[in-house]
Amino acid sequence: MGIGDDAVEIRAQGWRTLAALHGLIETALERALQAEHDLSVVEYTVLDALSRQHGWHMRMRQLARAAALSGSATTRLVTRLEERGLLTRVLCADDRRGIYTELTPAGSELLGRARPTHDRVLADALVEGERTPELAPLVDALHRLPAAH
Repeated sequence: MGIGDDAVEIRAQGWRTLAALHGLIETALERALQAEHDLSVVEYTVLDALSRQHGWHMRMRQLARAAALSGSATTRLVTRLEERGLLTRVLCADDRRGIYTELTPAGSELLGRARPTHDRVLADALVEGERTPELAPLVDALHRLPAAH
């Protein structure tokens, strides 16, 4: 195996490790958020992303990027959340083709109840990852990331 092949294998192993840690976290979050708050991980992600915006709104394509979804999947998700009264769509005043998505008071309240569950389960999943030898270095790297301001 040459140096180039070694580099490819190192990247592939890194990707597999990242995917394994992501799967561990996402599975734990999905179970807890569904059981305790009737929310999927992606629904929580959308509500959380909206809550972090000035004015609590985002354009649909920004929301798609934040949730790592296609445009059509985002539209379907927004429709479901809108039907539940958790968010609403608003036409952009200066661009009639633009649509903003905003968190409703009910969405904000549900997010407030779900956030402690999310944070607890995430912390527990990271502890589990630390106890798994192949995941421990990645979890350690996550802990060393600078805090966002």
